[in-house]
Amino acid sequence: MSNSSSISHFLLLPLADTRQLQLLHFCLLLGISLAALLGNGLIISAVACGHHLHTPMFFFLLNLALSDLGSICTTVPKAMHNSLWDTTTISYTGCAAQLFFFLFFISAEYFLLTIMCYDRYVSICKPLHYGTLLGSRACAHMAAAAWASAFLYSLLHTANTFSLPLCHGNALGQFFCEIPHILKLSCSHSNLRDLGLLLISFFLGFGCFVFIVFSYVQIFRAVLRIPSEQGQHKAFSTCLPHLSVVSLLVSSGTFAYLKPPSMSSPSLDLALSVLYSVVSPALNPLLYSLRNQELKDILRNLITGFFQKH
Repeated sequence: MSNSSSISHFLLLPLADTRQLQLLHFCLLLGISLAALLGNGLIISAVACGHHLHTPMFFFLLNLALSDLGSICTTVPKAMHNSLWDTTTISYTGCAAQLFFFLFFISAEYFLLTIMCYDRYVSICKPLHYGTLLGSRACAHMAAAAWASAFLYSLLHTANTFSLPLCHGNALGQFFCEIPHILKLSCSHSNLRDLGLLLISFFLGFGCFVFIVFSYVQIFRAVLRIPSEQGQHKAFSTCLPHLSVVSLLVSSGTFAYLKPPSMSSPSLDLALSVLYSVVSPALNPLLYSLRNQELKDILRNLITGFFQKH
């Protein structure tokens, strides 16, 4: 029997068993991470350089790109390192840091997506009050609240998780440090502190989800009342990227954490975790840029200007 004080490292789940597949996974992760860095970096550059993109929607999109970059940079480099060097270890402090930063960036993304839903709601349902309700100061306060809430949320969960005694070995059934797999190593039963954090997580997550659903019901009702088909198409085009990103994150994350135990398997758990922790941050820039003409124009100008200089 071992406890947390004697554990110096954890063993992560390898992405593949054979050396050839490990190297293939390394190349795939490298490609996905480079695509995420390029896509999110271009969005950040476009919003920063394009003065007519200094609007609430693009300000929150810049914050979302930062959270995506942070999320993928937290999990992927270690997985790439382990695949390349055929190892599975991560230090105790490294695991704690990875858990904290992953929770920080993924929860910040969820809170930012909720705020972006409010931005779309005000833009479509209350356009005359848009400048008042979403002024620069209000946007800055909402973004700061999202990041601060994510920091406190991740700090509480990380501190609680790593304060539990661990006596069931040090092998994690995941390719990065995640709460459910660390809790499986714990020898303590659920207590009031765990129950309190679980309730906080449920009310935060479910509250944001209900707000998003309610907002989109109002948005769709308002859009369907627009007399012109062109006006409806324009309104829908500003909402579809956000709705796609929310759907991908919420569906994959919810299924991963709330699926029945009978459906659980290492390969399914691994596929779902890759979907919401790796694929989603890489896809978000593509989903937003495909449907937004202003963003595409700025990105085209940036890329053209870069090649002309070189």
